[in-house]
Parts: sequence; C-alpha cells; structure tokens
Amino acid sequence: MHDKPQEGRFLESLGVMETIESDNIVRWDGVRLYMECDVYHNGQLVHSKYRRNISKPVAQHLLSLLQDVIRTN
Repeated sequence: MHDKPQEGRFLESLGVMETIESDNIVRWDGVRLYMECDVYHNGQLVHSKYRRNISKPVAQHLLSLLQDVIRTN
C-alpha cells in the first residue's frame, strides 16, 4: 500500500486510534465500485484489503469524466 501513513481518528467506542492506508485505486467487481484499504487500530492491522464503497456522488462524477474522455477521442 502506500509508504506515508495517514492521520487517524479516535474511535471512542473502541478506545483505539484508527488509521487507514490505501493505494487509492478504484476497482469494479461487476456490481460496485470500491477501494481496497488496510485498517489499523493502534498500529495493529485489523482488516487487510477491506473494501470501502465509493459514494454515489463520486461514482457519478467518475462516470461523467469517463464520458467526456470518450467524447473527445
């Protein structure tokens, strides 16, 4: 994943600092758009390649960008 750790957020309900690392590549599995993330609690890996869904507004924007690229080619 990437070398520079991101700032975390404190999860009060669990009492841990959560950090997430991602390669920021949007993936498509035939049903949904997602990014793979590694999730850490207090520096310990708790989820490897966790699939985080891309929000609908972001997906719609990506679609419009792709449509613009297709039109210009």
